[in-house]
Amino acid sequence: MSSQEELCHDWLDSHDGSAPRRKNTTCFGGLNRHLVLGDGNLLSDSSVQENAQLFPLMETKLYTRRWVMLFLFYIYSMSNAMMWLQYGIISNIIKNFYGVGDLAINWLSMIYFFTYIPLILPVMWLLDNRGLREIVMVGSAFNCIGAWIKTSTAHPGSFGVTFLGQFVCSVATVYVLGIPSRLASLWFGQQEVSTACSIGVLGNQMGIAIGFLIPPILVPNVDDVEELAHHIKIMFYISAGVASVIFILVVIVFQDKPALPPTQAQAQARCIPAESYSYVASIWRLLRNKPFMLLVVSYGLNVGCFYAVSTLLNRMIIEHYPGEEVNAGRIGLTIVIAGMVGSLICGIWLDKTKTYKQTTLAVYVLSLIGMVVYASTLNLGHLWVVFVTAGVLGFFMTGYLPLGFEFAVELTYPESEGTSSGLLNCSAQIFGIIFTIGQGKIIDTWGTLAGNIFLCVFLLIGSIMTGFIKSDLRRQKANIQAAGPSISVSAVYCRLNSLHSQHAQNKHYFSFPENTAFKASKPSRISFLNLAHI
Repeated sequence: MSSQEELCHDWLDSHDGSAPRRKNTTCFGGLNRHLVLGDGNLLSDSSVQENAQLFPLMETKLYTRRWVMLFLFYIYSMSNAMMWLQYGIISNIIKNFYGVGDLAINWLSMIYFFTYIPLILPVMWLLDNRGLREIVMVGSAFNCIGAWIKTSTAHPGSFGVTFLGQFVCSVATVYVLGIPSRLASLWFGQQEVSTACSIGVLGNQMGIAIGFLIPPILVPNVDDVEELAHHIKIMFYISAGVASVIFILVVIVFQDKPALPPTQAQAQARCIPAESYSYVASIWRLLRNKPFMLLVVSYGLNVGCFYAVSTLLNRMIIEHYPGEEVNAGRIGLTIVIAGMVGSLICGIWLDKTKTYKQTTLAVYVLSLIGMVVYASTLNLGHLWVVFVTAGVLGFFMTGYLPLGFEFAVELTYPESEGTSSGLLNCSAQIFGIIFTIGQGKIIDTWGTLAGNIFLCVFLLIGSIMTGFIKSDLRRQKANIQAAGPSISVSAVYCRLNSLHSQHAQNKHYFSFPENTAFKASKPSRISFLNLAHI
C-alpha cells in the first residue's frame, strides 16, 4: 500500500476530528443514497444510516462592505425613530401650538403602532420576494416624503397635515423594524451575527435618543406664536434634509445580499428551492411553533411597556417636576443611551456564549426590577434619582430588543428572519397601543405610580412566560453540523481503491471529481448524501 493510501486508510479508520476543515467546497443536491462496497460493513451499517448525516460544506465569505450596509441601515433607522418622538417629548408645547388635547398628541406617536399592524404581513411578503434592497429603499422613500410634508405644517391650524406627514413616516417604520436580524443573517458571520443585529437595533435607539434630546433644544417653550412656529419649522427642515441625504445614499450604495453566504446556515438556506417556499405555509409553521409564540407574546409585553414609557415620559416628568421639559428629554436620552450600551453588551455576550434563553430571561427579570425601582422613586422629588433609575430601566428594557430578535431566529430557522421579527414587532405594536392608552388613562385618574404599577404587572407575566420557552437553537445546530470534520473525496477514493484491491471479486469502481469534499458526522462511519457526481 502506498504512503498516500496508508494515510487515507488510517484517516478513515481512526480519524480523531483534528484534521483541518476545508472551507471552499462544492454544494450538491438532488440525489440521496448510501454506498455499498463488498460486504457493506463499512458503509451500510444500519446504525450509521440512522445517525450519520452529510452536510456538504459550501463556500462562504465575509465581505468588508457588510459594515457599509449596516451603517446605512443604522442611519436610516435612526432618522425614522427620531421623527416618532419629535412631538411626544415636547407634547405640552405642541398641544398648545396646534390647540389640541393630550389624546391627539399621543396619537402622533401611536399612529406608528397602528400603521404597523395591518401592513406588516404584506411588507414581510415583499421582503421574502423582492429582497432587502428594495424594502430599505422604499422605506427610506416614505421616510423622506413624510419629513417633507411636515415642513409645511409649522403654523397653528395645520394639525391634520402634520398628522398626515407623521402617518407617512409611520409607514416607513414597517420597513425598518424587522430588518436588523435579516440583515445580520445575510451579511455577517456566525461569531458576529448577534452583535450586528444589536448594532442594527441601536440605530432605532439612537434615533429615539435624538428625538428625546434635540426637540426640546430646538423648540423652546415660548409664548410668541410666530417665534415658536419659526423654531418648529427649523426642526422639520433639519429632519427632512437628513432623510433626503439618507434616501440618496440608500439608492446609490445599498445592496441586497453578498454573492457568497457568510455562514453555513445561510448557505443551506440558499439551497432551498424558491419554488418550494410558501409564505402562507411559513406563517402557519411559525404560528404552530409553541416556543416562538411564547416569545412573541413575552416580547410584545416587554417592548410594549417600553413604548408606553417613551410616549408618556414627558407627562410623567412634568407632573412631578413642572417646567422641566428639557430634563424630561435628557431623562429619555439617558434611558436610550443606557439601553444602547445594554443592547451592544447583550449582542456581544450572545456571540460569545450562545446562551439565548438564559440571557433573555435574566434581562427580562432585570427589566421588571428596573421598572419597579423607577416607579417607586419617580415621586421622591430628586431629579438625579430619576436619571439613575431611568438609566437602569433603559439598560435592561432596551437591551432586551436584540435578544428577542436573535432568540426568534434561533427558534424558527430556516424560516425567514424578516417574518419572525415582523411577528415580534406586530405583537409589540399591539401591546404598545394597549399600554399607552391604558397607562395614560390610569395616570389621568390615579396618577403616575398606579400607571407604572400597571406596566410592572405585565412585565411579571412576561418574565414567567419567558421561563417556559423551550430553547431549541435550530440555527446553531445547523452551523455546528456543518462545521464538523470534512473528508476530501480523494481520501475516500484511495480508501475505496484499497478495499477494491482487497476484494478483487467486487466489480464496483468509482470515479470521483477532484477537489470535492464531503463531511462525515462520526469517525470511521460514513453516510453519503447528495452524491450527484458519482
